Amino acid sequence: MKLSLGFSPCPNDTFIFDAMLHERIDTEGLEFEVFMEDVETLNRRAMLGELDITKLSYHAYAYLLEKYVLLDAGSALGQNCGPLLIARQEMTDQEVEKALIAIPGKYTTANFLLSLAFPRCHPQTGDRLFGD
Repeated sequence: MKLSLGFSPCPNDTFIFDAMLHERIDTEGLEFEVFMEDVETLNRRAMLGELDITKLSYHAYAYLLEKYVLLDAGSALGQNCGPLLIARQEMTDQEVEKALIAIPGKYTTANFLLSLAFPRCHPQTGDRLFGD
């Protein structure tokens, strides 16, 4: 059986799937068509039902509870481990709420956490910032 598998090119993901994709472990007859893309692209592909197995942001997963099952291993979310809000200079909370903030994607966990910390901020994805 051939399954579509989406993950990002980040080191954690490539390490996790290396042995499986390079036949260093027995996948019991399973084959994989790999889609290596940024996490927001994977989130959106999952929402369209295009991937059998995929990395998802926790934020995107909240919209996909009926389509995907969350595994109890492999998570990259934890206490005191990002995301980071980076600026040229220190900013007050009021300045952050008025600033234009670049985010990795609408359905990313980073954007979700930003909205919790600064509910009145103005996040923008790269396509909105650069006209892509």
